[in-house]
Amino acid sequence: MQNEATLRLVIFISLFVVLAAIEQLAPRRVRPHQARRWLTNWLFVIIDTITLRALALLLPFVAILAAADASTRGWGLLNIISLPGWLELIIVIMLLDLAIWLQHVLSHKIPVLWRIHQVHHSDIEFDVTTAIRFHPAEIALSMAFKIGLVYVLGPAAWTVVFFEILLNASAMFNHANIALPQWLDRVVRSILVTPDMHRIHHSVHRHEHDTNFGFALSWWDRLFGTYTQSPQDGHKAMKVGLHWQDLRPTRLLWSLAMPFFRK
Repeated sequence: MQNEATLRLVIFISLFVVLAAIEQLAPRRVRPHQARRWLTNWLFVIIDTITLRALALLLPFVAILAAADASTRGWGLLNIISLPGWLELIIVIMLLDLAIWLQHVLSHKIPVLWRIHQVHHSDIEFDVTTAIRFHPAEIALSMAFKIGLVYVLGPAAWTVVFFEILLNASAMFNHANIALPQWLDRVVRSILVTPDMHRIHHSVHRHEHDTNFGFALSWWDRLFGTYTQSPQDGHKAMKVGLHWQDLRPTRLLWSLAMPFFRK
């Protein structure tokens, strides 16, 4: 577990570089404001990381350390029952992914959470850097939510590491500005959220961006009736962002202040 942070960082950077290269060679859509957006979105990552480090001074846990602490104390459902490692991993992935899906739904339905989450949706384009564009307040709330889940569930720390890697990798993949062949999209979409599936969630049309909430597994939207197969305007013509969309979300300070003046 000592090398967990390094492992996650290496996987994150490697996958980002691969997806960014594919976007450059064969983009799904044109991105006229790429340079300015990328700078702002990467600055969000730096600020979010600093925020989590600062919170750790007051709350000395992240989800993985919480799992180790819960194991030591014998807290949580999976610390009460004994399961094979492979079965526990499947249960952890399923339950945590469902919980993240529910959290995402609530971030659209509860006004105060939507004010924060709309920073992510205000990106004027859709590519791999959109996956890292989150307001630090949302990152902090999400981590607190995951820590609570971990204490209730009691998963082994290594399963949480696996899930975090899967979640981060899935988010970058399904935000990537790439086009899968239709047959491959259908195959992958039967299990995982694809870029064409998640792009609909970033549509300017509210009835579309209130669907396809999944980050990793694609099943929950079908199961709970929030699935949209394709956008009404087509993938190349559809507009992403919010209904009032302009270029202001490409500015970092404006985006950070956005939850305080945009409903």
